[in-house]
Amino acid sequence: MALKISYMLKETGTNLVRRISLTIAAILTISISLALFGSSLLARDGVANATQRWEGGIEFVVWMNPEADADQDAAIRRSIEESPAVASSTYVSQEEAFEEFREMFADSPELIEAVEASDLPPSYRVVPTDPDADVVVELGSQFRNQPGVRDVVFASEAIKDIQLQANRISNGLLWVSIALLIASALLILNTIVVAIGARRQEIEVMKLVGASNWFIRLPFMLEGLVHGLIGAGFAVLAMWGVRNWVIDGFSRSQSLALLEGLKVNNAELINRSLWVLAIGVAVGIVGSAFAVSTKLDV
Repeated sequence: MALKISYMLKETGTNLVRRISLTIAAILTISISLALFGSSLLARDGVANATQRWEGGIEFVVWMNPEADADQDAAIRRSIEESPAVASSTYVSQEEAFEEFREMFADSPELIEAVEASDLPPSYRVVPTDPDADVVVELGSQFRNQPGVRDVVFASEAIKDIQLQANRISNGLLWVSIALLIASALLILNTIVVAIGARRQEIEVMKLVGASNWFIRLPFMLEGLVHGLIGAGFAVLAMWGVRNWVIDGFSRSQSLALLEGLKVNNAELINRSLWVLAIGVAVGIVGSAFAVSTKLDV
């Protein structure tokens, strides 16, 4: 008996509607688990972007005023370079800061258009010889009230604590999502088993008239795939909401200078969304395939 797409779609739709409560439960479980999984990945990406400027042992940043004159800038540069407590430093010009700004907000062209390189402050990123928090704060504070200095932002223990706590939260969400994904696969399996039991007589008749194994199995497997795909779709919508309203909210906060780079761009979000969709489809197929292979004797 040849496979017909119209028949497969009709049977799949009938199965989904016939057990609507189980269908909703399976989709919600997949949605929640994948939303947690995707959010944990977005949190990792956001923290990685936010802490990028602190790589290489940088413990504080001296932000200069954009209007600072050459003498003021030279005085700060000389103080940093001649200080025995400074191991190394990197100067970031306004043009370089603008390039970083463009990369960070690549998905917000209207914001990039509203800002020019001259609006952004140049800065010195400083690596002290002694990374002890008290020593770093004492050293950085020497520059805070100097002419031409806009502000001094410290990494010290704060950035390390942010990374540690973010990793803990991300790992926690990851393990919870894995547990829920397993529950989702089992729920899909049970849903398909119930469907097979409800149509046992119909399946026997189809076998008697010569229906192929795949002709009988595919509607049930498509049902599982639909569960996974719809659940993953809702999870992706939740991930976009997390990016736009939660992660971007931290990035815009004026009181959290250390997290002003906490940003997940569209490319990263799309990449994580594709992973979530693929996992949703895989969970749906694995759950339904296991059900038909063990409970459907064809």
